[in-house]
Amino acid sequence: MPTRLHLSLPAARALHLAAQGLLQPRRRRAAKADVLDQIARMGVLQIDTIHVVARSPYLVLWSRLGDYPQAWLDELLAEGALFEYWAHEACFVPTSDYRLLRHRMLDPAGMGWKFPQKWLRERGDEVAALLAHVRANGPVRAADFERTDGKAGGWWEWKPEKRSLEALFTTGALMIARRHNFQRVYDVAERVLPGWSDADLPPPDQVARELALRTVRALGVARAAWVPDYYRTRGPRLDLAALAGEGALLPVTVDGWREPVYVHPDLHDAAQAAAAGQLAPTLTTLLSPFDPVVWDRRRALELFGFDYRLECYTPAAKRRYGYFTLPLLRRGALVGRVDAKAHRKEGIFEIKLLALEPGMRTSERFVRDIVAGLRRCAAWHGCPSVQVWRTEPAAFVSALAAGLTATVAEAA
Repeated sequence: MPTRLHLSLPAARALHLAAQGLLQPRRRRAAKADVLDQIARMGVLQIDTIHVVARSPYLVLWSRLGDYPQAWLDELLAEGALFEYWAHEACFVPTSDYRLLRHRMLDPAGMGWKFPQKWLRERGDEVAALLAHVRANGPVRAADFERTDGKAGGWWEWKPEKRSLEALFTTGALMIARRHNFQRVYDVAERVLPGWSDADLPPPDQVARELALRTVRALGVARAAWVPDYYRTRGPRLDLAALAGEGALLPVTVDGWREPVYVHPDLHDAAQAAAAGQLAPTLTTLLSPFDPVVWDRRRALELFGFDYRLECYTPAAKRRYGYFTLPLLRRGALVGRVDAKAHRKEGIFEIKLLALEPGMRTSERFVRDIVAGLRRCAAWHGCPSVQVWRTEPAAFVSALAAGLTATVAEAA
């Protein structure tokens, strides 16, 4: 029996980052095909509309690809290379994986709050009429319908047509044909995805198996408890030990972890390199709160020792770090978080708070890495100026300000 591969915790982190495309800076400028390849590598790209900095899906791609035109993502959706659906949450997913999520559309009752059963039951005639309207007249946005219910709107105070559109989206009758100013444009599924037949649908057990394998590959190294969250799979947990017994996964051990850990065979060579200390994380970058590296709070804590919570849904008075803090990745470690806002018209990338993890050592190299990462992100936002108001520890602000000033002088 071959010796089971053993990883140190830093090696496991490096393997995870390599699988996610976050190990090292890219050596060449991204092409449009790289956007699709990166989404396929992650499996899913979560969607969120908050835009104090670039909206999350664009930022997740920037962290991995560097500077690229954001329009590429929109174009890939409109061209049919991607589709939108509930995966981890609302996500862009390669259209080649439609077959893996189709069961959710056919049995939407299992989608919880995402499927408005009561609305469809009480407003069935209205929903059917809206579907017929789209089929006869072409794509629509929720904005195409005037509000007539007297409500003021808000996050979840959707107008009736929006609720009906979302219900039809969840059942798969409507799909997202494209986005206009990031607003969904809905069309009937047969026009967005012509040629699909449910006769091509794989059985549920095959789907569960494939989603589990894709998750392990996307994570690089995975504990069994991490797997269901990635695609938000329901039902009995798949037996990863059985998959390893078939050779579909590789069991490994990690320092300090008692339970089995798994690697996808596609990453066998990378895992060996990690075990030998040959995977060197060198990338320093900001991450979206909805980046796969940090969206599972438990996994981020177990793998990186990073206790991260998104506070935009927390009342302002109770926030510890800020509204939309961006995790700060530096050479294989999550070293802090940044409460930032891009003032694009003024050309200013404002850092309200940069909080380092407790006990973080701040060498000259550390400062250079952080400054370079902040400058790259600011420049991608069209903001040549970076303003830092506060840091934790407080003394770090002077080193950061000096580094930012030095880079401006060098550029001049």
